[in-house]
Amino acid sequence: MHSREEQLSAFSRLLDIMDDLRAQCPWDKKQTWQTLRTLSIEEIYELSDAILDDNAEEVKKELGDLFLHLIFYAKIASEKKAFDVADVLNIICEKLIYRHPHIYGDVKVEDEEEVSRNWEKLKLKAGRKSVLEGVPVSLPAMVKAYRIQEKVKGVGFEFENPEDTWAKVMEEIEEFLAEKDEERREIEFGDVLFSLINYARFTGINPEDALEKTNKKFISRFQKIEEIALEQGKNIAELSLKEQDELWKQAKEKQSG
Repeated sequence: MHSREEQLSAFSRLLDIMDDLRAQCPWDKKQTWQTLRTLSIEEIYELSDAILDDNAEEVKKELGDLFLHLIFYAKIASEKKAFDVADVLNIICEKLIYRHPHIYGDVKVEDEEEVSRNWEKLKLKAGRKSVLEGVPVSLPAMVKAYRIQEKVKGVGFEFENPEDTWAKVMEEIEEFLAEKDEERREIEFGDVLFSLINYARFTGINPEDALEKTNKKFISRFQKIEEIALEQGKNIAELSLKEQDELWKQAKEKQSG
C-alpha cells in the first residue's frame, strides 16, 4: 500500500491533469455539469457491477473514473468561481466531524444502531423538517424504498422482530390477492414490494443487490439454454414451453456441476 505522501501526490497529479485537459482538450473544454451528469450515473452503475462481481481490479478502475468525474465537477465550479475541490473536501470533513460526536466529542454510543439514530437526530437539529428530506427524488424505486426505511428506522419507526416484519408481508399479499379493482391492485402490489424490501433490509439482505444477482444468474442461464439449443440444431423461439423448460434444467445442471 502507498504512503500518505504518495496518496496525496497521486491526488495532486489528477488535479494537474484535470487542469491540462480543461485547458487543452476540445472535448473536455466543452463539458458542463449537465453533460457530465448522465455519464456519472453510468460510472456509478459500472462501479456497482464491479462490486457485485467482487472484482477488485475493476472496482479500482471504476473508482478512478468516478474520481475523475468528481474532480471535473469541482474544476467547472472553480471556473465559475462558485467553489473548488478544497471547499468540497472541507465541507464533507466538517459534516463528518459534526455527525460523529462519539468520535470527535463526548457522546457515548453502544452500537451502530445508536450511531444511526444520533445521525438522524443531528440532521433534524441542522434544520431539516423531516427525516425523509434527504432521500433523492430520482432514486430508482427499490433503492428509494430501502433508503426511506433506513431513514425512519433511525428515529425508531421499525418492527421489533423479523416475525412481525414477515407478518406484514403476508398481510400485504392477502390484501393484494383480495383486491379486484385494477388500479387498486397496482397500489396493493406496490405495498407487497415495499414490505418485502423492508423484510429483506430487516434481515440483513440488500434487495437491490439480491435482485441484480438473480438478474445476472437468469441472463447467464438463459444464454446457456440458447447455446444448448443451437448445439442441438434447434431454434429456441420455435420450441414449446415444455421443451424450453427441459433445456433450462440442462443448463442449470451444467452450471451447477
